Amino acid sequence: MSNIKLQGNASGAGTSTIESPNTSSSVTYLLPDTSSNVTLGYLNIPLSGIKTASYTLVAGDVGKFVELGTSGTVVVPASVFTTGDAIMIFNNTSASISCTCSAVTTVYKGGTDADIASFSVTTRGVATILFITATVAVVTGNLA
Repeated sequence: MSNIKLQGNASGAGTSTIESPNTSSSVTYLLPDTSSNVTLGYLNIPLSGIKTASYTLVAGDVGKFVELGTSGTVVVPASVFTTGDAIMIFNNTSASISCTCSAVTTVYKGGTDADIASFSVTTRGVATILFITATVAVVTGNLA
């Protein structure tokens, strides 16, 4: 398997050159390139869905944001996510929403050493859950 070297503007816009170190050949694309299948990962954060009741996160939510449009809770299950998985939760309600994660072994509130079993996302707030391992996560954002 060869490595790919990216030169130029890797911010998602502008001209970038993709070069194969094994063949010394290169190709230049103007990114984002809608005329081919060349991508550099997400250029945005896709919506996983708007939930109108309590919701349990699933593997398909990884790399996306989940919007809670009415009251309810979000459940972070155990044994679903792995190292590097990240999910954002957007509270699009006029009150805080609760998130429970007691099934995950250790969940830290970002910037603290506190192991929490639940947290609340403030009104119109965003929280990000980053899995450090399958059993350890960190939650950051607009936490109540």
